[in-house]
Amino acid sequence: MLPELSAAAWVLLAVAAAVVGISKTALPGASTLAIAAFAAVLPARQSTGTLLVLLIVGDMFALWAYRRHADWHALVRLAPAVIAGVVAGAGFLALANDGAVRRVIGVILLLLIAFTLWRRRAGAQSTPHGGRILYGTLGGFTTMVANAGGPVMSMYFLAARLPVKTFLGTAAWFFAIVNIVKLPFSISLGLLTSAGVLLDLVLVPAVLVGAVCGRMLAERIDQALFDRVVIVLTVIGALYLVI
Repeated sequence: MLPELSAAAWVLLAVAAAVVGISKTALPGASTLAIAAFAAVLPARQSTGTLLVLLIVGDMFALWAYRRHADWHALVRLAPAVIAGVVAGAGFLALANDGAVRRVIGVILLLLIAFTLWRRRAGAQSTPHGGRILYGTLGGFTTMVANAGGPVMSMYFLAARLPVKTFLGTAAWFFAIVNIVKLPFSISLGLLTSAGVLLDLVLVPAVLVGAVCGRMLAERIDQALFDRVVIVLTVIGALYLVI
């Protein structure tokens, strides 16, 4: 059965679902706003599993749009650290309470933003090996715990100075793979319920509308503006999680 929600709650979830689509095809980091909306309407643990399905739908559309633009070298180098982070996140999720999880992730994001901006100001042209391990592990951890890996990996791809479409294509493949890997963990932890799946079926059209709008936006957005929007959205998401 679908959860009993007010009209305002349905509108909020539909807007959040559209934001998921936009985040996958144009503005990485915006998905944190969807995380906030789902957590405001649904129980925290259920919101994580329900949102995961919509993120995977958005991933599929992003792959179709940017499948030829990925930087596979960057993805392969990230893989070991990300896998370790996902496993650690699953263990942490089984033990920690929701409030502590959100605050920890928010603090991590703010520190990564500061680190990334410092490196860009210092003129660094690539991310060192230690940086890849840091971003990869935290990206895997945060995406498993709260579907909040988008802002972390946005900071990594931003630090790598990837062009807009390469950024979006690399992010599309990264999250398509990682989110599918997360699915069995979410089911086994009871995060994804039958009611959540039914809710997802209702919201899928909103994700697709958002993805189409995002695709059109990505064709027109300037690189410098893209970088600034990614940073601003990441800061907003981090502050929400901390507060």
